[in-house]
Amino acid sequence: MQIQTATLGYPRIGKNREVKKALEAFWSGKLEAELLLQTVREVEESNWKTQLETGIDFIGIGDTTLYDHVLDWTFRFGLIPKRFQQVSGLERYFTMARGKEGIPALEMTKWFDTNYHYLVPEIAEETLSVDFSDFLERVSRAQKILGRAAIPIVIGPCTLLRLSKLEINIQQGVSKLVPLYISLLTELKNLGVEEVQMHEPALVLSDANSCQEHFQTVYQSLSLVGISLNLVTYFDDLGEAYPWVIDLPVAAISLDLTRGRNLELIKTYGFPPSKRLGVGVIDARNIWQIRPNKLIPMLQEIVESLHGISLHIQPSASLQFVPYDANREKQLPENLRNVLSFAEQKIKEVVFLARTIIGENTKKEQECIASTWNQFEQFNPANQLVQKRMKTLKINDFQRSLSYGLRIDSQIPLPPFPTTTIGSFPQTSEVRQLRVRYKRDELTQEEYQAAIDVQIADCIKRQEELGLDVLVHGEFERTDMVEFFGQQLSGFAFTENGWVQSYGSRYVRPPIIYGDVVRNTPMTLREFKVAQSLTEKPVKGMLTGPVTILNWSYPRTDISRSEQAFQIALTLRDEVADLEAVGAKVIQVDEPALREGLPLKIDRWNEYLSWAVDAFRLATAVAQPQTQIHTHMCYCEFGDIIKDIERLDADVISIENSRSNNQTLREITEGGYSHQVGNGVYDIHSPVVPTTEQILQQLRTGVANLPVKQIWVNPDCGLKTRRWEEVMPSMKNMVDAAKVLRQEVNVTPS
Repeated sequence: MQIQTATLGYPRIGKNREVKKALEAFWSGKLEAELLLQTVREVEESNWKTQLETGIDFIGIGDTTLYDHVLDWTFRFGLIPKRFQQVSGLERYFTMARGKEGIPALEMTKWFDTNYHYLVPEIAEETLSVDFSDFLERVSRAQKILGRAAIPIVIGPCTLLRLSKLEINIQQGVSKLVPLYISLLTELKNLGVEEVQMHEPALVLSDANSCQEHFQTVYQSLSLVGISLNLVTYFDDLGEAYPWVIDLPVAAISLDLTRGRNLELIKTYGFPPSKRLGVGVIDARNIWQIRPNKLIPMLQEIVESLHGISLHIQPSASLQFVPYDANREKQLPENLRNVLSFAEQKIKEVVFLARTIIGENTKKEQECIASTWNQFEQFNPANQLVQKRMKTLKINDFQRSLSYGLRIDSQIPLPPFPTTTIGSFPQTSEVRQLRVRYKRDELTQEEYQAAIDVQIADCIKRQEELGLDVLVHGEFERTDMVEFFGQQLSGFAFTENGWVQSYGSRYVRPPIIYGDVVRNTPMTLREFKVAQSLTEKPVKGMLTGPVTILNWSYPRTDISRSEQAFQIALTLRDEVADLEAVGAKVIQVDEPALREGLPLKIDRWNEYLSWAVDAFRLATAVAQPQTQIHTHMCYCEFGDIIKDIERLDADVISIENSRSNNQTLREITEGGYSHQVGNGVYDIHSPVVPTTEQILQQLRTGVANLPVKQIWVNPDCGLKTRRWEEVMPSMKNMVDAAKVLRQEVNVTPS
């Protein structure tokens, strides 16, 4: 048996966010295209060398991107919708990502159950010619640095089809893509490439069996090229598809053993002796150090049961979901830092496990790891007050005192088609600089808060001038909607350099949940009171929901996700009560990550949705009937969980709808949703200012689908990433559109 090591992808943003800085400089006209591309090349070459020097035998290459790897392959295969064909080159690429005047961007949605967003391909009958030049150049550079260790990463054809909007049927899609992939593999073979990673995560979805014939047809054709294919899956197990997947004509199959029941499937059905098995035992989506006493016996069992089969020990998926290096985090408590594992630590763990399994004596290293875990557990005892509160929860804690139909008339009176925003307003360089200066102790807390209050006052004034009906304070004190709350809760830790990509140049630093969660003091009251004191109009209290905080953090692994969600919900419950006590009539608890947390296997949905919805209800049910509870969700499909969304019992839900061609709105309507809906009327991820008429068209679709009394008017997401020069005319057009619509449907403000 041969045991070697491999990777399936690596962080691609640069240790110091070099790609983000270069990308935004390019967009603003301050950096030439060649310097942008050079930055990306430098980042990826540094990544390759790090993996090579660590001792990884086979290194996945080619996953670095200017914006999104799915967009990259859409672009290379010439799958360019007609509306983008009037522009070319990088301008076309970024127009597909961000849109421009008169050209809407591709739809954006979540990559499986992660917090990464990808751009949804649109595949029509007519396509442009392929252009693999950038990818082939990348492979050639990697070969010079890595030699035979360089293994190109390609998104698989069946996954690409599964994730696309198709204007043709699936069989036509297969017929269209197979020749393109054969062309790509042939060119890679001509470069001397011996193996390619074909990433097919669609195989772990519940409907994989329905695609069996397509997979068999595709891979039978691709196998004829004569290049070894490693069929890579991740995020869950193969389920019922396992028996036929392992028979596909590929040289290797990579499985995620950190989620699902792939290990059980291997034991039940075996594994073909003619193929290599990629054993994904290092969790690529969490940041905790391995526990050798659990992993080593599992690997030894695999080795014994699959005697004679070659193995690659590797991360469970691409390491793009974790930061670069835990050793850079100098501000974290030592006992916590010692049990963290980011990308650089994870590839060392891969090598360590391989050394152990082939018989090298690593006893001292194992003892050292066990000792660091023991020290951490002593440093992090359970909070008895939290434990007691969790044990004494009652049914009434999860229910509003009056049903929606009985409480709605007691809530704040508003005109038909009330206008509002999702919460955040532009985070200008001035605002960001304030936070930098405060962090450097160049401003006292009083000086910093006074400066934030100036921003709040300006924001309230702008909203009143626009004529919005329900205002927000702007969230200028918040770097991130999850980070802001986690920083004020015990049980959370925050990194300095722990950035990961959410999409494009949007990076986040996910909090680390390491202990029981406690609210030590109110978190949002000060800024709310400042904002409400400046206006007679209602100002929303703004909170992030418990499931989103959990799903956008790195969770603990010693207790269940549901228990962590309930602990967070209790802290938010206290915040809702405090906001209400100081006069908040409208409180928004955002849950954009509710849908993304769904298990990839449908048969596990009910369990997840049960506790996820209950966590939201636990946070909000304390509100009095006259308090209007809002929530916000974006970039997800609602149709199959609409009843669960209604069970949240929020008075108003605002949705992203502008990039989905009103599909989300139709799903809500068809599901019989009875509560109020804020129809996202324009795409805030595009710099394009929508016209009043464009917004009217979106709103008219809403009127055609929902009763007037259910409709709110708002952008599809927060405005923090936009500039005031874009926001003000966009919002003015939105308010004007609402006024026109009131006249069109013959309703007047109350």
